Amino acid sequence: MKRFVLALALTSLAGPAMAQGAACAPRDVVVKRLAEAYGETRRAMGLGGQGAVVEVFASDSSGSWTITVTGPDGITCLIAAGQAFESMARRFRFRATTPEARQPSRGDSPSIISFTPVTVSST
Repeated sequence: MKRFVLALALTSLAGPAMAQGAACAPRDVVVKRLAEAYGETRRAMGLGGQGAVVEVFASDSSGSWTITVTGPDGITCLIAAGQAFESMARRFRFRATTPEARQPSRGDSPSIISFTPVTVSST
């Protein structure tokens, strides 16, 4: 319900950006609202297609999280939101158990592990 209210608040600020039905507003407005209303801060970010920036905001106290996308024009849209956010203390590493899995495929970087598909049959 809280996210619906946030979406309505952003809708009134977004103007033409709402043509596609997304909850959008200038980035500074969205970030301020996420911080003040939900205690969320940025936890991760990455670059998407066409110059978009994808960000994950979350709150340790409430466990709420929000994923946003900001376009080159500075307009940020809410993509997804939810509860029960957990930070990962460290990256998980896989230990290869077969020689095939230990060797990268031709053309792969050494950090990529290739796994051979396994067929399971019930007899």
